[in-house]
Amino acid sequence: MSELTLTVMRLGFLAVLWLFVIVAVQVIRSDLFGTRVTQRGSRRGGDTRQQRAQQAAPPQQRQQSGGRRADRGRRGAPTKLVVSEGSLSGTTVALQGQTISLGRAHDSTIVLDDDYASSRHARIYPDRDGQWIVEDLGSTNGTYLDRTRLTAPTPIPLGAPIRIGKTVIELRK
Repeated sequence: MSELTLTVMRLGFLAVLWLFVIVAVQVIRSDLFGTRVTQRGSRRGGDTRQQRAQQAAPPQQRQQSGGRRADRGRRGAPTKLVVSEGSLSGTTVALQGQTISLGRAHDSTIVLDDDYASSRHARIYPDRDGQWIVEDLGSTNGTYLDRTRLTAPTPIPLGAPIRIGKTVIELRK
């Protein structure tokens, strides 16, 4: 084997070894410090993604965004989702007939800065009858509706606490 081939093999082995060390350090760092969570409201004056999309829609589409449920004007139907406990306490999301995703992932509707939340932890969505449903998405620590761990998609009563780790969320009028 020539000296040049041996030197190239040594440098290649050294590069692979350094790549392994860098990846190992990144994994340890993410385990120690977790994922970086950003506040959505601080970017654009408190607008949510749904509000920005609705403002960009044509006027006739804005009126339809609530669907038939808003036109019916059901009494007692929830209109907002409120975080009552946890690091996001006081946060309110308007219910506009769209799915709300909960978790640590940056693309979630509500980004949870909670060690007990999975990246894609749960989702809340409306069914055809206008009832809101909560579903655990296979999280490690589970999603609780009024102290009961969810095993299947479950309707949410008005004001019932939904617990994800240290975060508590409620549907309100």
